[in-house]
Amino acid sequence: MADKIKVALNGYGTIGKRVADAVARQDDMALVGIAKTRPDYEAYVAAEKGYDIYAVDAAKAGPVFKEAGLQIAGSNEEMIRKADIVVDATPKGIGAKNKALYEKLGKPAIFEGGEKHELTGISFNAAANFDEAIGKQYVRVVSCNTSALCRLVYAIDSAFGIRHAHVTLVRRAADPDDIKKGPVNAIVPDPITLPSHHGPDVQSVMPHIDIVTAALKVPTTLAHVHSVSISVKGTPLRQDVVDALRKWPRIWLIPPLYGIKSTAGVMELGRVLGRPKGDMMENAVWEESVSVDKNGNISLFQAVHQESDVIPENIDCIRAMTGLAKDKLKSMAKTDRSLGIGTLKPWRDFPPHAEGVEAVTAR
Repeated sequence: MADKIKVALNGYGTIGKRVADAVARQDDMALVGIAKTRPDYEAYVAAEKGYDIYAVDAAKAGPVFKEAGLQIAGSNEEMIRKADIVVDATPKGIGAKNKALYEKLGKPAIFEGGEKHELTGISFNAAANFDEAIGKQYVRVVSCNTSALCRLVYAIDSAFGIRHAHVTLVRRAADPDDIKKGPVNAIVPDPITLPSHHGPDVQSVMPHIDIVTAALKVPTTLAHVHSVSISVKGTPLRQDVVDALRKWPRIWLIPPLYGIKSTAGVMELGRVLGRPKGDMMENAVWEESVSVDKNGNISLFQAVHQESDVIPENIDCIRAMTGLAKDKLKSMAKTDRSLGIGTLKPWRDFPPHAEGVEAVTAR
């Protein structure tokens, strides 16, 4: 671990286990360990990967883990003391309670989008406001929906200037392993009172953006879909918009040739490509959906994989807060290389009979 930033993962669920794997792939970071409350399948996987497991109450949890054939390395507090920075990926509301421990130990910490902006005063998206997080003690990485919106909005605002944005989010009901949530046979306005919280959450990163959002919850677990309408300054050509989006590697335009017409297709591509856990960390924008009317209004659809799109943002946030990087583009490029982001190309960039095209289209 010499000369590497030591990272502790407090929480090892949907986000935590992915951040842990991402940290392990960085050449400038080292994973101190992960915190678990019980010896479930995720704990077994962590042990198989060689991650040290810590528990909030080591004295109480130790015998339980030992009976399950797992050893714990110590208490959660011991793990945090060893770390240079903590990523708190605990369930919504728990992170806010944990902040007192981080303050007591003098450890910087990253919180996830389930916590309120007021907890840290800084909400983070790598492209939009990397510099604001440099050297800060506490930072919040915004949620999956907000991360995707920030990427898209920043790309379009940087290229053309945004007058107003209106987004309708069609949200997955739960993550794939969550059997306790619905709806099963309903479409639920979430919330019924408009607007939804996503617009203000984007504004916590980019206060100058005029954006209104609405959200619907539907019976799927795969991903979210955003229906986006953005009014910009001037009247760009459609190709101008496509080029502006293609500039950013965390935004991937789905080529028509791929024949992907749904979130099921997007996630199947992740599996076909052999992505870890089948993840798709990029915004998946249907290129066919991108349109611009005579008044300069841009419309498009994008798919958002709720389990993984915030992972590269966490890695960049670690670099910003600890001073590992002060240039957002260099940090993002390093993160993306390590996680395989940006390897998807428009079909026209492949040579004839390229394996990547055949693997996806021969179905």
